[in-house]
Amino acid sequence: MPTHAEKRRMPHSAEQMFALIADVERYAEFLPWLEAARVRSRMTQPDGSEVIDADLVVSFKVFRERFASRVTLRPGGEGRPWVIDVAYLDGPFRYLDNHWEFTPDGPDACMVDFFVDFEFKSRTLQAIIGVVFNEAMQRIVRAFERRAEALYGAPAG
Repeated sequence: MPTHAEKRRMPHSAEQMFALIADVERYAEFLPWLEAARVRSRMTQPDGSEVIDADLVVSFKVFRERFASRVTLRPGGEGRPWVIDVAYLDGPFRYLDNHWEFTPDGPDACMVDFFVDFEFKSRTLQAIIGVVFNEAMQRIVRAFERRAEALYGAPAG
């Protein structure tokens, strides 16, 4: 039942941050504890959104778990924020709810609103993540920030 919500201004455009988070296949290159990421399918919807089914393999100490999720990408523009919703398909969780929203804040910046809530089926895994959850979320957020800097450059200042 760990939940993490964070809202922060990023020195990159909403479109850039949306593209970074939408690039699921590259997650294993920079996210801690992520061993592999594979896109199973990709489909464009009539409304212009894109739906990706992906498998992620998370490895932490002696635990190695694969889970599948459905990622819905909703491009923004014309006053609408850029949105990414992640729904759980199968794996070690009872549930997983993840939501990203990117709202332009000037020409080269955006507000990122991030939310994740999940619960493992295993009480052992749930107890372990409960101990390190806040630190893990901070490391993951920092990994995305470093990735944004690597792709789009460091903020001026």
